Amino acid sequence: MTQRQLRSASLLKILGQWHHPDTRIPVYRQLAEGLRLLILDGRLPLNSRLPGERELADSLALSRTTVANALNQLREEGYLQSRQGSGSVTRLPDTQVIQQASTVPGDTLDLATAALPASPAIHRAYQRAITGLTEHLGSTGYDSRGLPRLRKAIARHYCQRGLATTPDQVMVVNGAVSGLALLLRLFTGPGDRVLVDHPTYPMALDAIRGASCRPVGVTLPANEGWDYDGFAATLAQTSPRLAYLIPDFHNPTGRCMSLAERQNIAAIAQRSHTPLVVDETMAELWYDAPPPPPLACFGDAENIITLGSCGKSFWGGLRLGWIRTSPGVIARLVQQRNTLDLGSPLLEQLAAAILIEEEEAILQEKRQQLRVQRDQCLALIQSYFPNWQTTSPVGGLSFWVTLPSPVATRFAASAENIGIHLGPGPRFGIDGAFERFLRLPFTLETARMEMALMRLVPVWQQLALVRSPISNTMI
Repeated sequence: MTQRQLRSASLLKILGQWHHPDTRIPVYRQLAEGLRLLILDGRLPLNSRLPGERELADSLALSRTTVANALNQLREEGYLQSRQGSGSVTRLPDTQVIQQASTVPGDTLDLATAALPASPAIHRAYQRAITGLTEHLGSTGYDSRGLPRLRKAIARHYCQRGLATTPDQVMVVNGAVSGLALLLRLFTGPGDRVLVDHPTYPMALDAIRGASCRPVGVTLPANEGWDYDGFAATLAQTSPRLAYLIPDFHNPTGRCMSLAERQNIAAIAQRSHTPLVVDETMAELWYDAPPPPPLACFGDAENIITLGSCGKSFWGGLRLGWIRTSPGVIARLVQQRNTLDLGSPLLEQLAAAILIEEEEAILQEKRQQLRVQRDQCLALIQSYFPNWQTTSPVGGLSFWVTLPSPVATRFAASAENIGIHLGPGPRFGIDGAFERFLRLPFTLETARMEMALMRLVPVWQQLALVRSPISNTMI
């Protein structure tokens, strides 16, 4: 595992307000608790080397003795490991492996998948696509770049968002994850590092590992935004071949990258000559205001490559996505693709073209439905689980819930026993991080969501009877 040096500025930014002078808890214990939570939450990546005691003491305006006592406590608990000449490196203590329980038969409720069933608009689009298929039956049906009509519709979609795009800059693929896998095949080799937001989309992590690459996380700050100091430092220290980011209603946190952050991230990547793969699969699922212009507006099309998808905006069953980049990169991707498949199904491409051409009306209705479900789901969470913490996302499909204790995996395993699938935080992290988090989609109808939460209450209460072995407090 690659070791990373954490800068004091980044550590202070993610540590936040850790000191509470109105309590009787010694300062060194408060600092240890703050650092411990950062490690458990995944905001302080594993195998990161902390600044030296003197540097850390100066940055925090504390005595070196206070800092040393805090670090010693974390070493005793197993959250730090000291190596001669390498300082203190973050880790997780050994924990007992929790076996996943079998799902009970019956009415299974899926709170792990952030996706909606098909709307009537999907049915209508397929009906029209079948009629339109007739004119293509005289062709072979093979096209590695994608149906011209669909690529033209996607290019027009980007132009409307302020990103000038031509059809020859678009390649249709079988979903965004398939597009990412194809890009990994082109840009990386076994053992290469790929930078990701931390937490991030779990299927992206699977694709990166499937390409025999190593994901390297850049921690997202606790409440909002992106840490571009940490982004720049990680690029410099790990030299990744590629960076994968989700700036638009990030999965799983739901946050949206600001205009200034997009400009900074693009400039940093440009200076380091690191290609950015920007996942925009959630970009159209906004509730109050659309996101800023695409990140690709702030860089060269060869270096900022955009992934899009029909899966979240319309329906996952379409299994269609696209890559937007330069014509030169598209040509190289076609060569790579021809060793894997010969294109995407024509019927689905025709249906997707119809949906994108008419997306304004379709998405307006979908946003209204999701906005209502989001608000109702938030009220249910606050009612049934008042000690859970979350905020109302401005876009996307789910809540990123902070639990009072690091029990997400145990909670998800117990929920399987009553037929409920959950998405525990470690699924979205690297090396077991985010045990204090849970991704909770609001894509179920409100009545079914309430049924699921009601069934989860006794499971949570049973966990609450057990003292947390880490914090020694009640859940």
